[in-house]
Amino acid sequence: MARQQERARRTRAAIIKSAAVEFGKSGYAAASLNRILEGSRATKGAMYFHFDSKEDLARAVLETAVERYRLCAERWLARTDLGPLDVLHGMVDEIALRLEHDTIVQAEYRLVIEPDFHRDAGNGGGRIVGRATRVLAVRAIEHGQLRVDADPDRFTRTLSAALAGQRYLVDPIANGSAADLRARFAEVLEVIVEAMATPLWIQSFRTDGWRAQAQLDDLGLGA
Repeated sequence: MARQQERARRTRAAIIKSAAVEFGKSGYAAASLNRILEGSRATKGAMYFHFDSKEDLARAVLETAVERYRLCAERWLARTDLGPLDVLHGMVDEIALRLEHDTIVQAEYRLVIEPDFHRDAGNGGGRIVGRATRVLAVRAIEHGQLRVDADPDRFTRTLSAALAGQRYLVDPIANGSAADLRARFAEVLEVIVEAMATPLWIQSFRTDGWRAQAQLDDLGLGA
């Protein structure tokens, strides 16, 4: 029984991964179930055992992406060896890496900008990252990194919108330019942070730079 359950789990995961690749490349409407099956090497019967429809499969991809965002946020929020702004940079850097290398996260981005799933955008990865960003902004004020008059909500809204804008402008899937996206994300973060940071933090940052950076291998995204 345990072996059958493990086989079913692997089959389901393979179908979700293949669906993510297809949704990421083709979008929802143009996605082909036959290509998803071919990529997953599963049978049609296996697919319909796990998923009732293409929409059901797309929602499984979205749920998987949200879980990855949640784990990302929790992992960075738990860091106690870094200051809040360095933690924020590490989290933002990981998101840029995932947008380049993680097919599940790529698919979530593609799905939530389509009419069929746009209503899901408010409950997706962006919401999780936004909540974590606000927590870190509050911590940064408490640690004297952001000014006491800095507004955590304004900081969060501005950063979230700017990162989303850069993601639209730089398409790493089409252009194969992860380094560019990571650099753009870091640039956005630096501009917004420096507008609200204390002089002491700015002086330290200009000397030392960021102290946290995500790594592919650590995220299980290496070759």
